[in-house]
Parts: sequence; C-alpha cells; structure tokens
Amino acid sequence: MPVSNQQITERVFLSALYRDDYYPDHVLDLGKAILLRLCERIETEHPADLPALYALTEVATEEFNALQADFEAADSEIETVAREEIAEDFGFVADAYGFAGADVEELIAVRDW
Repeated sequence: MPVSNQQITERVFLSALYRDDYYPDHVLDLGKAILLRLCERIETEHPADLPALYALTEVATEEFNALQADFEAADSEIETVAREEIAEDFGFVADAYGFAGADVEELIAVRDW
C-alpha cells in the first residue's frame, strides 16, 4: 500500500546523509524503505495512542539496528550525524501522523546505535 500522507510523500528521508559520501546510497535506500514501511503500518493500523505508535516504531528501530551490518560492510556506520538524522525522521513521522507529543527518544528507545 503506498503512503498517502502528503507530508510524508513530500519528505526526503535521510536527506542530510544522502548528501554525505560517507553514507552509501544503497544502504540509505534501505533505511528510507524502513521509514516508509513504518508510515505504511501507521496508515494501515491507525495507532490510537502513543503506546501503540511506540510499538510500531520499535519494530522500525530494530530494523535500523539490523542495518548497522550493512553500513559496516560499506565502511560506514550509524554514528552521531546519522543517529540525529534518523531520530529527526522518526520525530517527523510521528508529527505527520498527529502524534506531536511523541518523545523522540521513546520512538527509538530500542536503538543500539
């Protein structure tokens, strides 16, 4: 199911990372796909409250955890700049779907990067 939220369809996820050669595009594409899958799940499942949203973002965060191996294989890593960019995009997603009160740290609470 394609995402229908206009704010999301107009967003370039991980944009600052795409501008930096340290981060390989093919790995960033995988990260962007994780964020878009999160959006699809939000649109499909319609989480009623923050705990329900956090359950969905936990799954997406675990996918980013697994993506670390892809970064490392490409001589890159999820370091400070990448962590901040990923967290910002999680926050943007929450805001775009009406969860302005979401705590970004809670959105990515299970991160190990």
